[in-house]
Amino acid sequence: MSEPSLEYELARRQSRRDADELWRFVRGELTAWRKDDSSKAPPVARRLEKLQDSVRQYHAVIRGDLANLTVADGWETWRRREADQLADLMRRRIDFLQNPPDCATAKKLVCNLNKVCGFGCQLHHVAYCLTVAYGTGRTLVLNSRNWRYNRAGWEQVFQPLSGTCQDAGGRSKAAWPAPVLGVGLIQRPPACVCLIQLPATVCLIQRPPACVCLIQLLSSQIIILPITGRHLPGTADTQVLTLPIIDVVSPRPPYLPLAVPADLADRLARLHGDPSVWFTAQFVRYLMRPQQHLQNDLDAFVKRVQLRNPCVGIHVRRTDKVGTEAAFHPIEEYMQHVHEFYERRQMEAGGGDGSRRCVYLASDDPSVFQDAVNKFPDYTFLGDPSVSKTAAVSSRYTDASLRGVITDIHALSLTDHLVCTFSSQVCRVAYELMQTMHVDAADWFTSLDDIYYYGGQSPHEQTARFAHQPADGSEIALSPGDTVGIAGNHWNGYSKGENRRLKKVGLYPAYKTRDKLRVVEFPRYPEVPLVL
Repeated sequence: MSEPSLEYELARRQSRRDADELWRFVRGELTAWRKDDSSKAPPVARRLEKLQDSVRQYHAVIRGDLANLTVADGWETWRRREADQLADLMRRRIDFLQNPPDCATAKKLVCNLNKVCGFGCQLHHVAYCLTVAYGTGRTLVLNSRNWRYNRAGWEQVFQPLSGTCQDAGGRSKAAWPAPVLGVGLIQRPPACVCLIQLPATVCLIQRPPACVCLIQLLSSQIIILPITGRHLPGTADTQVLTLPIIDVVSPRPPYLPLAVPADLADRLARLHGDPSVWFTAQFVRYLMRPQQHLQNDLDAFVKRVQLRNPCVGIHVRRTDKVGTEAAFHPIEEYMQHVHEFYERRQMEAGGGDGSRRCVYLASDDPSVFQDAVNKFPDYTFLGDPSVSKTAAVSSRYTDASLRGVITDIHALSLTDHLVCTFSSQVCRVAYELMQTMHVDAADWFTSLDDIYYYGGQSPHEQTARFAHQPADGSEIALSPGDTVGIAGNHWNGYSKGENRRLKKVGLYPAYKTRDKLRVVEFPRYPEVPLVL
């Protein structure tokens, strides 16, 4: 079977991104002009609105042409086969890692499900642990007893991480190898010596008689994990290592997101628009394999709400996050992007079928549902407002709330496009799962705030494609080949970041850079064949 070249696949996806950035730039500029006092005269305002509508339709046509090119180039069968083979390879590698023949002698990485945050954050904590386990060749043992969402543990909801090794015991135990140089030394009576690594909230405390403990300060909770002083702080030979949360892990392992394994990097770069998201998604999917009772509930929900395709998934985050981690976005802002999605689909199909347009709506605010129905009667809104009530802060850590958020994530991942705020971990999880269901769903989203990120990730860097001269003091210069640490995309044609060479932070045209793949040498698991 013939295969497309890496250059062709990169150029095809880059053309799509360039078209998107052009539309964002034009939309941003026209929106700014329409707000300007000089353009408020009715004739000018009408012309600007007409111009924006025309450019939006041109963008939809270009996107449709590029989508049709992907179908017509003859390589869709190869893409599907390559995606299936890579996903199967990762599944078999994780299965091999997580099911050692002798648990008593296997090297292990212990992960404590004790991070004080919501479900999406906790899931990403465990995914980080599994990623590091994969990178170090250690079987992950998840300690989830007394989990805030289910006191019986993770395995009551999802399938166990291992069928052969769930015991954290071993001949030697230690904390993650953390250096103790450059720490503060505090003497406390009676004869209690505390080594505090600043500014991280991790302390190594030695108390008579020679009892060494690792204390993680998590919000108001203190978890004490006994370890033997003889193996402190742990080495590659230590059988059982305990991994702290990603926020304080030191030294930072090279395997953290957004890393991609060297032995898969070329294949992923050719196949997928965001290889690092694809790689993370494989661990998320493995962790979220539901127990049969949960799978039955998810299937019944999808059938009850009559979720179908095409459908756009909207996640509207309100309550505790608005004003702290995220800004308020009205439903009209979400629906603008829903309209653009269906306009593109109509252009690709050469016309519409006349059916009502489907939107799956998830929110932690029940009032959003009625607001959407009242303002957009031409759309069919699917979802369950009762799920929103369980997401309230007062009832968040309950079984009903857990099932509600899992249900919303599952339904959102089944849609054809996500409109959300990537500051929300719920939407990022749905986006990650979406990657496991399609060949390449890297651009199946519209975020109203952040670009995709993984909390605690390694730096997200880009490479400059073209030179750029700043138009004013808010912009930075670029030369071809410069490395830029991206802080965010403003979704108006400009991104913000730091030029590593110049050590300057500012705006730059988004189309003048491309993402830089972070390639790391992971274990290659020769025991697992590449193809079965």
